[in-house]
Amino acid sequence: QVQLVESGGGLVQPGGSLRLSCVASGFSFDAHNIGWFRRAPGKQREGVSCISSSDRSTHYAASVKGRFTVSRDNAKNTAYVEMDNLKPEDTAVYYCAAERAFYCGENYDYEEQYNYWGRGNQVTVSS
Repeated sequence: QVQLVESGGGLVQPGGSLRLSCVASGFSFDAHNIGWFRRAPGKQREGVSCISSSDRSTHYAASVKGRFTVSRDNAKNTAYVEMDNLKPEDTAVYYCAAERAFYCGENYDYEEQYNYWGRGNQVTVSS
């Protein structure tokens, strides 16, 4: 059974940090790019970042570049996004997704190319 399970979300003050985890099972994690997406209240889901399966190259949305860092541990079938200097506009449900491919391209935020999705984890940035 294929699963992606996000965890690590919660309530944090502006300027704070959180680390989300995405644990995968039921498929070959090391052969899949991992994308991170988010859906803010009243908005469409948007791509946040992607880490490649082959060389761990990364892409970031302009809104999070310099504040978010993605990584992966293939031995643990787990991907991470470290989120620093969080802002209220980062409040959203965060999703991880897996795409069977070698590299994250410029179109990493095209949802249609992802094979598997997690159910999401809430991040709330508020004082």
